[in-house]
This record gives sequence, C-alpha cells and structure tokens, in this order.
Amino acid sequence: MTLRPYRQILRRKSRQIHVGRVLVGGDAPISVQSMTNTLTTDVAGTVAQVRAMEEAGVDIARISCPDEESTHALKDIVRQVGVPIVADIHFHYKRAIEAAVAGAACLRINPGNIGSSERVKEVVKAARDHGCSMRIGVNAGSLERHLLEKYGEPCPEAMVESALEHAKILQDNDFHEFKISVKASDVFLAVAAYQQLAEATDAPLHLGVTEAGGLRAGTVKSAIGIGSLLWAGIGDTIRVSLSADPVEEVKVGFDILKSLDLRHRGVRIVSCPSCARQGFNVIDTVAKLEDRLAHITTPVSLSIIGCVVNGPGEARETDLGLTGGGNGMHKMYVGGKPDHNISSDQMIEHIVKMVEEKAAAIEAQRTDQNHANAAE
Repeated sequence: MTLRPYRQILRRKSRQIHVGRVLVGGDAPISVQSMTNTLTTDVAGTVAQVRAMEEAGVDIARISCPDEESTHALKDIVRQVGVPIVADIHFHYKRAIEAAVAGAACLRINPGNIGSSERVKEVVKAARDHGCSMRIGVNAGSLERHLLEKYGEPCPEAMVESALEHAKILQDNDFHEFKISVKASDVFLAVAAYQQLAEATDAPLHLGVTEAGGLRAGTVKSAIGIGSLLWAGIGDTIRVSLSADPVEEVKVGFDILKSLDLRHRGVRIVSCPSCARQGFNVIDTVAKLEDRLAHITTPVSLSIIGCVVNGPGEARETDLGLTGGGNGMHKMYVGGKPDHNISSDQMIEHIVKMVEEKAAAIEAQRTDQNHANAAE
C-alpha cells in the first residue's frame, strides 16, 4: 500500500547495531521483543515459552540470568531456539561474562552497576569476543542515589543523565554496540525521557512503558506511550510489558506497529463495533476469524463490516472484505470490488480459505520477484 503524506512517519536517524542476526536501528524494521517468565534453570519450560513467542513472531527474546545456574542453562536454551537471546544481567559482572560465553546475543546491563573499571573492561572484552551487543536499561524505579539527591525525584532529566553516564563508560572502552532504554510506569515520564534522550544520542532506542499492568490496561497504556513515540519517529525496538502471557506482549507489539503502518505481519482485520444494522454477528465472526487466521504470517488486510453503511468503503481499502446483507446473504469483496455473495453459515470457512489463498498468492509473487532480482 502506498502511504499518503499524512500517514508517513519520519524515523529518527540512529546508528545501527546487531542483536544476533537482527539489525536494530538505522533503517532496519522496528523489532518486537518479549521476556520469558519461567525459571531459566527450567530449560524445557523456557525453551517452550520462547518457541511460543517465535510462533507469534517475536524478533528477540530476553531471559533473566540472576545466578550461575541460570547462565549455565542459557547455553542449552540458546541452542534450541531460533531467535537471538538477550541475557538480563543486573549487578554481577561474572554473570555477564558467562552469558556472553553461553551464546547470548545481547547483554542487558548497566555498566555503572557492576563495579570497578577493570570489571567493566572484562565484560566489554567478553561482549566483543563473543559478538554481543548491550542494552543500557534505565528504570525510573531504580535510579542511582546521586541522581535522586540531585533532582529530588525521578524525572526525565535524571533518567537521561543516568543513561548517558552508563553509555560514556562503554564509549570510553571503545564499545559502541549498545542500545538504550529509559523506562517508567508513568507514561508522561517515560515519553518525556525518551524524547530528551533521542535528542542527546544517536544510539538506537529500546522503547517500553515498564510495569504497564494487566492485559487490557497494560495494552492501552503501552499503546499510548510507545505509540506516541513511534508516531514521532522515535524508537528502534519495542517491548510491551504486561502482567500476562509473553505471547500476548508480542501480539500487542505487532498490533501497535501495524496501527502505525510501521510493520505488517499476519492478517489485519478492520471490523465495526456492530449495531442493530448488522446482518450477521460481527463480534462472534471476528473472534472466530482471529483464531482461525492466527497461523498466517503474510500481511493480508480483511474488512468485516456488519452492514452496507460503511462496508463498501472499508472494503475498497482492503485485500478482502465482507459486508453484511439481508436474509442471511452477504457480499464478498476482492481487491476492493464487489465479487460474490456468501451465506452466513458458510462465510467463516469461505473467508478463511480466501485469506489463505491470498496469502499464498502474495508469497508466490514475492518468491518470483526474489528470483527475478537474483537473476539480474
């Protein structure tokens, strides 16, 4: 789809780093992350959770490594999953070194928290030797004491100062493969901190509203905070923090990106809230279609509208569309044009088949184009 001028987002220019095979920053697609909540020492359980995230489309997974047993388990986990793993390290520099050796693609660590300059040098050497990048992760709830004394409370200025202090430690060690986050549970604080940080550094930024809450409230809060930053062109990778299944974090992350036309994965359903005019049960239909079409990763747009008031207009803008009609018969649209009628009792199976065929056609066309490009 060609973007109209008012829908175009001009992304901030950031330098590009690697998190394993995933590029972060520059002109790379904005990546979606999540974090396991299993015990890392439970290798089978952690691998199963990462694989579930992978099925949902996650680009990068984070795993906590609080002790030596966890970094030992990390080696087995990394071998069994397909996405790059970020090792979550907080205070002990040896855990960072062990995680790098174990195959972590990135270390989430604040270098100012791990002790002497010699320890920092050891961690930087391990990261460099094993191809690890790093994430400096500042959190409003755990700011350094000297910054709280200076500013009196968590504020954007304190968070940015903390981030830049940690970044300078890495830069002084000639290490530049890092990204930064400045998270807060307060949307206003988080957004203001990221806005200031975006002006102060060219490092790629990892966006998130931390401790956002449960599935519904946390989704709304994250969409407001992360969405407003992305809309302003700020952000290179995102993690939606929910008190919910990590797979839901991945789904919400992609939904935020799809809403802003920044990334497209799977079926994007445009549906009405339903009313007395509906020719079929819109809510039930959409729920069934979301479930039945969850396996599709190819970007396909589908409109499901209960009546003819807005149906034809929405169908013009989607690959496939359904508009409710009378007497249990409804109109299917293909490529924005009315194509054929379908009955209520057949429409779910019919739409699923049509979407699957459309996705297959798109993939075949993409393959042909790739072959043609390779032949040139």
